[in-house]
Amino acid sequence: MPSVLVVEDDQFVRSALIRHLTEASHTVRSVGTALEALREVAHFRFDVVILDLGLPDLDGSEALKMLRGITDVPVIVATARDDESEIVRLLNDGADDYLTKPFSVEHLAARMAAVLRRSRAAEGRAASPRVIRVGGLSIDPLRRRAELDGADLDLTRREFDLLTFLAGRPGVVVARKELLAEVWQQSYGDDQTIDVHLSWLRRKLGETAARPRYLHTLRGVGVKLQPPA
Repeated sequence: MPSVLVVEDDQFVRSALIRHLTEASHTVRSVGTALEALREVAHFRFDVVILDLGLPDLDGSEALKMLRGITDVPVIVATARDDESEIVRLLNDGADDYLTKPFSVEHLAARMAAVLRRSRAAEGRAASPRVIRVGGLSIDPLRRRAELDGADLDLTRREFDLLTFLAGRPGVVVARKELLAEVWQQSYGDDQTIDVHLSWLRRKLGETAARPRYLHTLRGVGVKLQPPA
């Protein structure tokens, strides 16, 4: 039975979410402030967090960064902001998905199901004990640890999953559709999500799209990871 933390200060919206999630057989806890949310994730284990951005004590985007500092639990951001640059920033800050208000219960349920599938698939892949090595990269799926030239890489859950998937197929061009299906567990989606995570991963690998070392994008085809020449 998945456990959900609802972070929402609007009592009407909060009550409705609790009711529908409970009816869907989820275990639900709820809070109305960012600080309460941080305390909750520090003391309880959740399968997913639904985070409203319009919180009274702290902007939700700042709360997201603080959450990412203490947990890798999947976070779905609920926001009234539909600006593209804002959405990209939220994904960069560690959001796994987002919903633009107002949204239907069915839409929320579908997003939650997708996030939970991706999270479980990632846990399943982590059971493989084989250490993957590509050039100076060393990836341990079991311990969810990655190193570059002997130095630890500080990766988010999604970055680690993306890097591990590509590193397991060195030199093979992987289509974006396959990345969505295997890493995000989605049959369709926004390519921008992949671009954001690739960009963030490149920065941590010390490279850029213009000057790649490991990650190479073939426009209109896909992405491949290979050791530097």
